[in-house]
Amino acid sequence: MPRANGDYDLAIVGAGAAGIAAARQVQAARPDLSVILLEASDRVGGRAWSVIPNQLAGAAVDLGCGWLHGARGNEWTRIAGELGLTVDRTPAPWSDGGRRLEFDREAERAARRAIDAFYARADNWDATQPDAPLSDLLEAGNPWNGRIGALGTYINGVELGEASIVDLGRYDPGPGPDWRVREGYGTLVARYAAPAPVALETAVTAIDHRNRDRIEVETGRGRLRARAVIVTVSTSVLAREAIRFDPPLPRKIEAASRLPLGVNNKVFLHVRDADDLPADTRAMGAQDRSATGSYLIRPFGRPIIEGYFGGQLARDLERAGGEAWLAFARDELARTLGSEIRDRLSVAAISAWASAPHIGGGYSYAKPGAADERAALAAPVDARLFFAGEACSTLKFGTAHGAFESGVAAASAAMSGLPPAAR
Repeated sequence: MPRANGDYDLAIVGAGAAGIAAARQVQAARPDLSVILLEASDRVGGRAWSVIPNQLAGAAVDLGCGWLHGARGNEWTRIAGELGLTVDRTPAPWSDGGRRLEFDREAERAARRAIDAFYARADNWDATQPDAPLSDLLEAGNPWNGRIGALGTYINGVELGEASIVDLGRYDPGPGPDWRVREGYGTLVARYAAPAPVALETAVTAIDHRNRDRIEVETGRGRLRARAVIVTVSTSVLAREAIRFDPPLPRKIEAASRLPLGVNNKVFLHVRDADDLPADTRAMGAQDRSATGSYLIRPFGRPIIEGYFGGQLARDLERAGGEAWLAFARDELARTLGSEIRDRLSVAAISAWASAPHIGGGYSYAKPGAADERAALAAPVDARLFFAGEACSTLKFGTAHGAFESGVAAASAAMSGLPPAAR
């Protein structure tokens, strides 16, 4: 709960990975400062969210981020160890040593060559040329264009024609493989947040930064004041101006609008009598189209299949609801695992990020020509109003550790302008 007098040194808007990282950074480096973390929803974590389906007897699944990308240099890997959580180092199915359920090995090798060549073209894009949509990198008639398009929806949450070549070419999650947290990435983020002072169900509606001494923050539960504010909400929230700034910040709204959230969703299917299925193995739903799912069979050896969907397909299935998810996944998995799998599947959990209040999507992508908007979004205003979140990371956008690093950077910048407060 906010203080009765409503005065703080620092207010942080949004208790996702960036906001939590910012709050913990301030607590560790400047315990003299009072800080409040304002969260619109009834939980912390944002797009990191672990739930426990009834069918899994206490085991968690991640509706949001699930992989420690660039795990060796990922701060969440270190924090997981400090908190006593289990980092599982089983190779990701898309990496060397990972398991893929593809029966035509030569075709799979050809697909990987085509995919690698596509991303090499993005990495080697001529910087003297104008930015362009990723679809411009497709080779006419390449039989693997559908597969490449599907991967594009998983990475960006939109089809290739909507996303920037330059932005993808800059993406660098850091060194190391992709690992997982057995207890859930969302569990990790929520546990790290535990010492932070959080006010849940406290949506910020306006930020008045006209006064040079104090910033006025209007919430659904009253008003408070702070010497500095860090805003970590999603670009969807900023772009639709759910928070009103006074004076207005049209440059921030423009940047957020050009870095919208794509849509990525997951469906978790419980599998009856699952021991005959290979553990930690990926299967693509289809090889020749972009509107398809990627399925992780028996993650951690559990009796479940995790389906991952992106772009327009994810939007359409989210609108249609649970029965549509189940029917689509059954059809795709039956082609790979045999028709008898249909009757063994039931829905255990489904995400719905496009319609999630106070979020509005999966993670940010840059429209063609908008890659530099990430730096514009992250730029502070008058050394008192700061911005953080995955969309503010120029290299690690779309990741929880990119959000973490941006939160730490914003907190450090905010603290540098806050001398010890008179008490």
